[in-house]
Amino acid sequence: MVSLSYFLHTLGLFMLCSSVAANKEPLSNAKYKNPKEPLEVRIKNLMSHMTLEEKLGQMVQVERVNATTKVIKTYFIGSAFSGGGSVPTPNATAEAWVKMVNKIQKAALSTRLGIPIIYGIDAVHGHNNVYNATIFPHNVGLGVTRDPDLVKRIGEATALEVRATGIQYVFAPCIAVCRDPRWGRCYESYSEDHKLVQQMTEIIPGLQGDLPRGQKGVPFVAGKNKVAACAKHFVGDGGTLRGMNANNTVINSNGLLGIHMPAYYDAVNKGVATVMVSYSSLNGLKMHANKKLITGFLKRKLKFKGIVISDFLGIDQITTPIHANYSHSLYAAITAGIDMIMGSSNVTELINDLTSQVKRKLIPMRRINDAVERILRVKFTMGLFEDPMADHSLANKLGCKEHRELASEAVRKSLVLLKNGENADEPLLPLPKKAKKILVAGTHADNLGYQCGGWTITWQGLNSNNLTIGTTILAAVNNTVDPTTQVIYNENPDTNFVNSSHFDYAIVVIGETPYAEGYGDSTNLTIAEPGPSIMENVCGLVKCVVVVISGRPVMMQPYVSKVDALVAAWLPGTEGQGVADVLFGEYGFTGKLARTWFRTVDQLPMNVGDPRYDPLYPFGFGLTTKPNKQL
Repeated sequence: MVSLSYFLHTLGLFMLCSSVAANKEPLSNAKYKNPKEPLEVRIKNLMSHMTLEEKLGQMVQVERVNATTKVIKTYFIGSAFSGGGSVPTPNATAEAWVKMVNKIQKAALSTRLGIPIIYGIDAVHGHNNVYNATIFPHNVGLGVTRDPDLVKRIGEATALEVRATGIQYVFAPCIAVCRDPRWGRCYESYSEDHKLVQQMTEIIPGLQGDLPRGQKGVPFVAGKNKVAACAKHFVGDGGTLRGMNANNTVINSNGLLGIHMPAYYDAVNKGVATVMVSYSSLNGLKMHANKKLITGFLKRKLKFKGIVISDFLGIDQITTPIHANYSHSLYAAITAGIDMIMGSSNVTELINDLTSQVKRKLIPMRRINDAVERILRVKFTMGLFEDPMADHSLANKLGCKEHRELASEAVRKSLVLLKNGENADEPLLPLPKKAKKILVAGTHADNLGYQCGGWTITWQGLNSNNLTIGTTILAAVNNTVDPTTQVIYNENPDTNFVNSSHFDYAIVVIGETPYAEGYGDSTNLTIAEPGPSIMENVCGLVKCVVVVISGRPVMMQPYVSKVDALVAAWLPGTEGQGVADVLFGEYGFTGKLARTWFRTVDQLPMNVGDPRYDPLYPFGFGLTTKPNKQL
């Protein structure tokens, strides 16, 4: 015979599952479908129609390859995404992207409640996963410009190119304050100075649109030409020990609030729709499990009303080894305040485990409701319920001329002139366009993949010229010099070649090879061979300017005295013409370092304001030149 306690327990579970869908209002007349109803009314109405399963499905974001019609309809999935390099087909067109996203969206709309999915992608320096998109300089270069309006315009252009492919959500901007260039994600950070990072949050209204007057801190996305943005990675990701990716940030509350937190105030005030949590730990506690900061500070103190999303498999990484105790990790992350789970090695396991913990009242239903309310708020605000399907109306914006010209402007403004001749009276730059014969050398002079860096077409970047459409620095030099000037390209010339060729001057382009998180961490920050040898062979025999392509300051002290001019070009992206424009005087050098350039790695971490501050080039340094188009 069934015991009374068992009966009551079963009844309680039934009521838990059924009460969330207790609204008997016909779905055809449901208030959530009426755009004239107030936002909060629509949210509450839709939630009153949702079962537990439908709510939990909204909290799950699956990778594109797993976003099948069956998975979406079975689990009521709320979001899908492309990881780095995850594309419908190689070199996919805007039309192919739209077709893929719409197929996923149709599956979501065919579910009982017809809740649209939101599709996310890493668009961290333009729409960087997509062939023929405009690739802008990485953030390390944009910080140098100190131009929030430029960054806002880049956000506007990026939003159009992302929407051209049917995607509505970008995992950008990264507002980390990188305090140690040994970190392999330092190029995703605008600066070591939080004030400069705060200024650069102006990219958020570029991506999402300007907040209506009178609104503050409420998620906002202004229609089909804009995208939901994501401030990341909350919080302290740029302060880990020795710059190791996803490591531990050891810092007191004054340091945390004074260095790593300020940009989040700005992001929330500007209406950022989502915030991504960092893989890293803070004083030993994984950020994905940090309830005090996610719920206590971000949601309650800053009054953030949008979505808190995990990083990819970030919940799995709460334990060591990864996924060792997934139930514990899920409990820790969801109760800490994470609303959406990015990626899962097993969607069925995730849904079943989450369902079990809610039914056993380990995870309170109010926490689930909070998460779903936030997710729906963003979807309603974006207009996804009224206009869920993508079309081809913006296809011509992908890699368009206007955006490439904007990227060239960004490149020009991001260049930092570190040395220009042995003294101010004998500058090498700007270079004369008219000369008998000039040499262009170096591993990075004719390599679009190196020029763009990591997070370009693939996660870690590529060594290639056919990865996408763009202009290499060599091509830009050829475009810029006088037609009578002979340009000789030799990637790695020996001294005999240089000595016997009688060049007027040389442009040497060297630097780091592409990398992204984890793989980019470095303990020595040296430029690999043959870069140093090329500098030695060329610059010892002919007047030369060295252009450094890198995601951070690198070891240059041994070479500075041996070169005539030195330019930090960071990771300029597809528009190499911007480099040539400034080298040859079409525009002047204006960039100022947004990062301290160290002498030796033994000094690291070293940041502006430190008591022991003895850099090779200090924060804010940058020589200037005036345009001289007549050269």
